[in-house]
Amino acid sequence: MIRQEKMVVVSQQQIARNIFELIVKGDLVQDMQEPGQFVHIRVADSFEPLLRRPISIAEINREESQFTMIYRSEGRGTSLLAEKAVGATIDVLGPLGHGFDVDAAKAKAYLIGGGIGVPPLYQLAKELNAKGVETVHILGFESKEAVFYEEKFKALGETHIATVDGSHGTQGFVTHILNELPKDFDTYYSCGPTAMLEAVQWAYPEKQGFLSYEQRMGCGIGACFACVCRTTKSETDYIKVCSDGPVFPAGVVIV
Repeated sequence: MIRQEKMVVVSQQQIARNIFELIVKGDLVQDMQEPGQFVHIRVADSFEPLLRRPISIAEINREESQFTMIYRSEGRGTSLLAEKAVGATIDVLGPLGHGFDVDAAKAKAYLIGGGIGVPPLYQLAKELNAKGVETVHILGFESKEAVFYEEKFKALGETHIATVDGSHGTQGFVTHILNELPKDFDTYYSCGPTAMLEAVQWAYPEKQGFLSYEQRMGCGIGACFACVCRTTKSETDYIKVCSDGPVFPAGVVIV
């Protein structure tokens, strides 16, 4: 069920370079069922900016009717969102899309994230842990200043960090870490830049995997066709990342 609701800001803080953690409260939280779904945020009460901004759901707290978003403030819309103070209201549309298949993992799962693709993996890790699935987290960032939630992920399982400049953890990309890790897992989940998702698929062609794609969106509900991608089924078969995804089994999407 998709709702539109004015949700109240409970907390907002900067947790890394240009990265903000925003917690809001409202009844819409009770409809969030799958890690990997997202919401569409109206960042201002005016018609400028006109379009909503899609932001992934990082954590769900149904008991308190709260959920957490983690986003990068870099453009006009997200800069306005970063100005929202405690007690302010935000127009939220959601939950949207299809998330990760939590039941697919049986014993051990790799969770592989890059940059702002890391947040949805946190709720996923919590739910997998609750099912008794061991999770290993491989997370990539630009630099030490951009790293967030490292300790939170460590509390849920083995965690590896890669930074492009080598200022923290392993220098390079998540694939440099994957090359050194055993393949003793049954399922992987990944979210991040398209190039990273392609590299992860190439690294584990024999494994069951689920990929969350980052794509520019207009409406967020499948009406505007701004986020269509080809699939491997045929040359004329397309999917919409916002409504059919953003999560798809590995090997389905051609970007």
